[in-house]
Amino acid sequence: MNIKRSIVLRVRIAFILVFLFAGLIFYRIAHLQFVEGEKWQAKSESLNFQFRQVSATRGNIYAGDGSLLSTSLPFYRVVIDPAVAKEEVFSKGIDSLAYLLSSFYKDKSADSYKRAIKDARADGKRYLILNRKQVGYQDMQAMSKWPIFRNGRNSGGIIFEKVEKRYRPFNDLANRTVGYINEDKYGAGIEYSFNEYLEGKNGKALFQRIAGGSWKPVFDAEDIKPDDGFDILTTLDVNIQDVAESALLRQLTNKDAEFGSVIVMEVATGKIKAIANLQKNGGGRGYGENYNYAIGDQGLTEPGSTFKLLSMLALLEEGKINLDEAIDTGNGTFRFYDRVMRDAKNGGYGVISIREAFEKSSNVAISKLVEENFGHQPKKFVSYIQKVGLDQPIGFQLKGEGAPYFKTPGEKYWYGTTLPWMSIGYESKLTPMHTLMLYNAVANGGKMVKPMIVQAIARGNQVEKSFETEVLRKSIASEKTIKQLQGLLQGVVDNGTAKNIHNSDYKIAGKTGTAQKLIDGRYTQRYYTSFAGYFPADNPKYSAIVIIDSPKGFNAYGGDVSAPVFKEIADKIYAQDLQINVKSQPKFQYADSNTDEFPFIQAGKFDELQMLCNKFGISNHYNNDGGESWVKSTVSNKSIQWKANKVESPTVPDVSGLSLRDALYVLENKGLRVVYEGKGRVKNQSMSAGSTVHQNTVIKLVLG
Repeated sequence: MNIKRSIVLRVRIAFILVFLFAGLIFYRIAHLQFVEGEKWQAKSESLNFQFRQVSATRGNIYAGDGSLLSTSLPFYRVVIDPAVAKEEVFSKGIDSLAYLLSSFYKDKSADSYKRAIKDARADGKRYLILNRKQVGYQDMQAMSKWPIFRNGRNSGGIIFEKVEKRYRPFNDLANRTVGYINEDKYGAGIEYSFNEYLEGKNGKALFQRIAGGSWKPVFDAEDIKPDDGFDILTTLDVNIQDVAESALLRQLTNKDAEFGSVIVMEVATGKIKAIANLQKNGGGRGYGENYNYAIGDQGLTEPGSTFKLLSMLALLEEGKINLDEAIDTGNGTFRFYDRVMRDAKNGGYGVISIREAFEKSSNVAISKLVEENFGHQPKKFVSYIQKVGLDQPIGFQLKGEGAPYFKTPGEKYWYGTTLPWMSIGYESKLTPMHTLMLYNAVANGGKMVKPMIVQAIARGNQVEKSFETEVLRKSIASEKTIKQLQGLLQGVVDNGTAKNIHNSDYKIAGKTGTAQKLIDGRYTQRYYTSFAGYFPADNPKYSAIVIIDSPKGFNAYGGDVSAPVFKEIADKIYAQDLQINVKSQPKFQYADSNTDEFPFIQAGKFDELQMLCNKFGISNHYNNDGGESWVKSTVSNKSIQWKANKVESPTVPDVSGLSLRDALYVLENKGLRVVYEGKGRVKNQSMSAGSTVHQNTVIKLVLG
């Protein structure tokens, strides 16, 4: 009996405990539901609904003429919410939709797409990525008309998730200058330096967390729309940039050089028209633009003989030399303490004038002159470097500018040989941009302007910030000295180390440079070659510098390696720029405007001109074997002979003689952008007839 009572007691205790535990569960459920319900509901929403960042559209980067250098193109990830469409719409359209998806992506069969969508619908999935491949805007527009998709987001479940990608219409043109920026907001060039303007201000939107950890956007009144980025208008000229890169690449390849750099700048304004940097790729894969040697730390190097311009400036400003007085360079060697200065020419130049010494780039002559006049007070020579501003960073608009290096008299590493070697471009470091700034100042009559590559920041037609030409120094030297320096630089091309680039069409002024490279503390037989100058010398509009590092082969000097690149660039700019090219293009024989027999007819559309001539009883003839509808006129035997004008060929057409209306029609149909000045018919065009057409390139017309 006691055993039975004991068992019953234990059962009762167990029952009571189970009952209490069950009651506690019901109590907890009720408490969570009615007391803590709002708290946990909010917690659930915070986990499954979040305001997430919506990226702003990045601004565009434009060349100076409005050509697009970099933009963001929209691409779309195609996603569907399978549960949204009504059963009737879904059943009617699923077969056709699956077939279209299979035909478009060509990665799975129509049955596979159909099965995936139906399974997701059956499982209650609200987010299904149909394919990882992103589609463009045109494809997105076409897809939005497909079965089920055509019902839209709310009735068809289609979601086109926008993903933006950076696109460059000119591919690798000005690659490093335009630059890039990565996910960590680190990069180079304009993209990096002006990122705070380009990136815009991101917005926020409500997203719902769904199965698989994905987030689906949900429309909400509290969404904050993003503010798109500002556009950057640069000073670059697409045509000049293309010319600079092509000429540089050709010479680098010919000389098997390590790297090269070119800068082209507008003299009066300091606007950079082109920056090209090309370096050998590994594995024999040609050349690529991987670093901006024109302005960066890695571009800092001993400038060589281009620095002799500063030495001459200091000597002339002191008034201690006459350019026509003689100097003895001996056999081309001269000892300064324990080091021997040498000229490039074996046997030296003997006794020559100071002017000739500069033109022939005599190291012995320049270093002797500087040592004789500044050896007892080297700080005065260095003060001219400081006066010109070559010892300080420029404050260029792109980040990563290298800081110049010059020794100071009295410091630990200033030796007795420092001054003579510094005078010819050694024992100091400059970027190509610094050297060009000096030469540009001489071309600009002594006025030193700050180089600039961005002229405005804007959104649409609203300019947020503009950059004007900044004058760093009103004059780097006296007017007399500047004129003497200009004469010296022109003499280098006319008579000296760069006479191989002399031409009769226009004048070039500049200076060659060849510096031995310092490797592991020793000067080697590898050279850093350069040419800095400006053109046309009598009325300078452009200045430029060309750097080619470690060229191979014989005659690895600045005059033989870098100067020809300068001339090629200058020739092509001169041919394109109507403001400096005073020679008109070849004239065609038009009908004589001074006779009583014929009106002044130049060029146009054949059917229109023929109708006019026939109406006035003017004899005219056209042997139209090629079927061209555009013509030019010549006079023969008291009648007009029409000559075919092949404006419909795939190259730049000859529009001289056409009216502005006809010229606009012809050129804009080629994808060219037209600017013009004057009135009347076309007299000159900036792009030569027969040259290659690049879309959105600007062509300038002069009417008269």
